[in-house]
Amino acid sequence: MNRFRKTLAAVIVAGLGPCVVWAGPVNINTADAETLAKELDGIGAARAQAIVEFREKHGPFNSAEELMLVSGVGERVFEANRGNILIKSKSPSE
Repeated sequence: MNRFRKTLAAVIVAGLGPCVVWAGPVNINTADAETLAKELDGIGAARAQAIVEFREKHGPFNSAEELMLVSGVGERVFEANRGNILIKSKSPSE
């Protein structure tokens, strides 16, 4: 019975694998609010919309750290997402 439980647990964990969503890199200069909210931890719909509005008003972000200029995006949220924030896509020549 114990072996059955271990096997069942392994099957359940393996089956849930595709359901786990990992945040991916997101370009904060081109992503829409929905994408920002989906891909960045601690960024919900309101903060994502604030990022888009900030970008529209002030122009594109020049560095990832500038994201902290957006109301509601502090150091903790920035640090949680540092590795997933892109400013521009890398071209093959860069």
